[in-house]
Amino acid sequence: MKNYIKIARPDHWVKNAFILPGVAIAILLTDFTFSSDVIVRFVLGFMATCFIASANYVINEWLDAEFDKFHPTKKFRPVVSENMKLGWVLFEYALLIVLGLVLSFFVGRLFMYMELWLLIMGVLYNVKPIRTKDIPYLDVLSESINNMIRLLLGWFIITQDFQPPISILIGYWFAGAFLMATKRFAEYRMIGDPSVAGLYRKSFAHYTETSLLVSSFFYAMCATFFIGVFMIKYRMEYIIAMPFVFGLFCFYLYIAFKPDSAVQKPEKLYKEKSLLAYIAILTIILLVLTIVDIPMPDYWVNPTLFGV
Repeated sequence: MKNYIKIARPDHWVKNAFILPGVAIAILLTDFTFSSDVIVRFVLGFMATCFIASANYVINEWLDAEFDKFHPTKKFRPVVSENMKLGWVLFEYALLIVLGLVLSFFVGRLFMYMELWLLIMGVLYNVKPIRTKDIPYLDVLSESINNMIRLLLGWFIITQDFQPPISILIGYWFAGAFLMATKRFAEYRMIGDPSVAGLYRKSFAHYTETSLLVSSFFYAMCATFFIGVFMIKYRMEYIIAMPFVFGLFCFYLYIAFKPDSAVQKPEKLYKEKSLLAYIAILTIILLVLTIVDIPMPDYWVNPTLFGV
């Protein structure tokens, strides 16, 4: 039983904190009224997302077993090293789906649709004949779209009467692509042998360290552009925070160059105390800029020069 729980990766549930920005943005941009129902919807929604994500992890671990045996650490995963049964894996997959969809039903119709979308992306990413994880660049873009879905999940926990701005959706998607490309860059460097890397992940046969690094830079530029569009459009004061946002992307990329980098296992990023401190400082800056009105940015968008 321990192994079947392990392949559902409950230790990865922390990644579902990516729904929190969706919650925060919905609160800021809609006529939000706090009530106990919001707390109930959040708890149900968070657990529903955890169960659906775990369902995706289960099929990921099972279908990746033939490739994970070539990875220095993943070869010790239970599906690779233990005698696990397909029947029980399928039962676990189905049970997690049922739990996730039942809970999401009580959150709302649109929220449940987003959970179904998250589930479908897991199938497209892992299951042949499509299996987007084997296709270079599409592997990153298809996996990172889950970031955007999580933002939508957070948004629809708060409101189902409005939709979030397209700028933040695209920005969040590309931010996820940056994280995924950087993770692959760190993995590729850690494996150290292109031929072995290609056996572990088919898309790695088409990558190099340079192409992964350049692609992550491209995703970072796209992400910061669209996030910047959103921030400046809805609150001009946020322009002051943009250099700190750029710095966060640079900080994350810096960590990717460390030996056995935590970037390879994002659930372990809590060990990067300096990164957490930076995120905390950025969060405080954004909170201050949300509350405090600064007149100077209004002048920057005034087309009149010196009152003439």
